[in-house]
Amino acid sequence: MFIRKTVKAGEEIANIVQFVREQLISRGIREDDVRKACLATEETAESLMEHASDGSVVVSIHALLGSVTIDLSAKGERFNPAEKIGKEHLLDDEVGEGAQAMIRSILLHSVAEQVRYRRILGTNRISFMVRRSKRAFLYQTLGAMALAVLVGFILSELGFHDFNGKLDTYFLIPVKTMYMNALKMVVAPVVFFSIVSCIVRFTDISELGRVGGRVVLMYLFTTLIATLVGIGMFYLFEPGGVMKADAASSAVEKITSQTMNVSIKDMIVNIVPSDFAQPFVESNMLQLIFLAVICGIAAGMIGRYSEWVKDLFQALNDLFLKITTLVIRFMPIAVFCAICSMMLDMGIETIASVFGIFATFVCGLLCMMVIYCIIMVIVARLNPLPFLKKYPQTMLQVFSMASSNASIPMNMEACRKLGIAQKIYSLSVPLGATINMDGACVYMAVFSLALAKVYGVPVTPASLGAMVISIIVLSVGAPGIPGSGLICLSVLLTQIGVPTEAIGLIMGIDSLVGMFRCMSNCTGDVAVSVAVAKREKMLDMEQYQK
Repeated sequence: MFIRKTVKAGEEIANIVQFVREQLISRGIREDDVRKACLATEETAESLMEHASDGSVVVSIHALLGSVTIDLSAKGERFNPAEKIGKEHLLDDEVGEGAQAMIRSILLHSVAEQVRYRRILGTNRISFMVRRSKRAFLYQTLGAMALAVLVGFILSELGFHDFNGKLDTYFLIPVKTMYMNALKMVVAPVVFFSIVSCIVRFTDISELGRVGGRVVLMYLFTTLIATLVGIGMFYLFEPGGVMKADAASSAVEKITSQTMNVSIKDMIVNIVPSDFAQPFVESNMLQLIFLAVICGIAAGMIGRYSEWVKDLFQALNDLFLKITTLVIRFMPIAVFCAICSMMLDMGIETIASVFGIFATFVCGLLCMMVIYCIIMVIVARLNPLPFLKKYPQTMLQVFSMASSNASIPMNMEACRKLGIAQKIYSLSVPLGATINMDGACVYMAVFSLALAKVYGVPVTPASLGAMVISIIVLSVGAPGIPGSGLICLSVLLTQIGVPTEAIGLIMGIDSLVGMFRCMSNCTGDVAVSVAVAKREKMLDMEQYQK
């Protein structure tokens, strides 16, 4: 919404102030913020009018998606009332006027947010934000997703295959890759320093063991439930019919040639790295967690250096979280490129061919959402509605990432906004990104059984029990990165006797499925964090409920 008012020479500045007051109050702005905005408007309008060529000032109020901005403009020579003038730049006979301008500038910056000056076609413009919408980033992300789907659909239907291929190869994929690389760049230090700074907060090691043990048990419980939900959803809807595998055999071989070790013994042994740097280079989450726990415990045992080392770890943690915040600002651009690329790659026909299996998988994820709410009610005696109200914004963000590891910083920020103590989420979120893959469990159960049905492979109760164990182990050992789902599924299909060529049937939608998997994985991490924080009395209920 856009509303404007012009005050000409000779008219009262109070007319502008009254106009601004009425408009802000009608938009539900708090009285304190209204007073500050009126004060900033009055001082800015007076300064602009004094330097305006025609003595008139135009004030505009912009309201978009919950954000409210005031814009004042006047024609004349270049003059920026938001500039702070130092006394060293004032002549003796200009001290009074300059001092007044400096005071106005300081006042404007103190009462207004994001003061911005522009000069366009001989007009000076000053704008400042009165209220920033808490959902602005959500709206930007949703808009980017909707635009990407529309653009991808139109380009696919137009049939410009050469143009689409070059657009995808030389623009969409590079932008998406650069953004993902930027996130991956900070994942390892964010995980390491957040866990270390978390552990050094525990003055009692037994408290750390209790919290960590409770988090791990909750994760294992939700992993088992997710596996059973996936199996239950398959037998409820029984998706999977006759489909044609149109994927190239070379592409299938590229996926199935990769193997994953499902040995519990080897997974435990590999937790301990052979050197300190390699876990950071490979972003090996289990090894990073091990190093962080050791360093966190040792930091409190080195005598007079302990406080200095703790402060250093906390400073580094804040540094990398700030870097992550800067990177995340560019997410809407990355979301657009990722989803548009996906639309061009797989097309509408591929989605329709496996819609039944995909819909069953999504139903399983919705069922897990209900289970998370039940866990909050039963385990934590907590109303899940605030969680359902606040977390969807982050769900959409991690949806586009398709990577549990890359989503760690966003999940931590979501936990902070929910009122969870930092010593809880600094441990639970990185740990969850490593061992809690509920979405992947539902995915492997539904898709493996559906593909077994497509190929006519019977699944006996004994093989079903073995499959449950394999899914749990694979979900714990799977890397939280895009594309890992197909590798895990190929291992599982081999175990139950389904030809690996079956992967070709679902390769086209794996990027879309991966986004849903990641969203469910991250939701489970935060839901468990909320429940554990409440049990440990480390949840700010006022922050959670507001």
